[in-house]
Amino acid sequence: MSKKNISQEKIIQSFLSSSFNKSAGSTSLADIADDLEIKKASLYNHFTSKEEMYDSTIQFCKNEIASIQFLTEKNLSSIATNKLSFPSLLKRLTTKYFNLFENEPLFQMYTFIHSEKYYNVQALQVVTSETEKISSDIKKILEKYILLNKLSQKSEKELKDLSAAIASIILNQLDSYIAEKKETVRQNPESGAGSLFALPTDEKSLNKTTKIVESICNLLNIE
Repeated sequence: MSKKNISQEKIIQSFLSSSFNKSAGSTSLADIADDLEIKKASLYNHFTSKEEMYDSTIQFCKNEIASIQFLTEKNLSSIATNKLSFPSLLKRLTTKYFNLFENEPLFQMYTFIHSEKYYNVQALQVVTSETEKISSDIKKILEKYILLNKLSQKSEKELKDLSAAIASIILNQLDSYIAEKKETVRQNPESGAGSLFALPTDEKSLNKTTKIVESICNLLNIE
């Protein structure tokens, strides 16, 4: 095996790739060493054990996912000047958010965290934080529309409940969307890491999600 410059991040990325294909539990240090074309012993220069590598991977994913924005200040400030209805803006933001997670490496990070949330408290906390962040963003949008008299007044509890419900719907649909995408990826192994994630956006699934959100808005008389 040739000597290579190996960093913790490269090891984590290899671990994510193997976990995507085999699951985290089935991935061995030998698998990662083979993928990186190094000796297994070299991994101990960066991690004391597979468990430490696993924990570091969750922390790495946590930081990356936390940096992804559902709502930007530009989106929020533009509400006053554009003519988009709340459902239309939500549809635009949801589509953009889905598109971000279609691509490597976020695709692998998402599948890793959501697979491990059933076995690891830290992974579950990443998912919980993601839900809370989007719920908070949706609440900000609703408050902005109300401030501009584009929506009727609602109590603080109504705003929180509504925001949480919409966020939950969006993320449940994203979970299904990514699961379907993962199966498509597995059925197209020739796509491989890198080009793998050049598979086209599944417009049918995206439209399904946005229609569900629009239906909820209609039921709650949010136009």
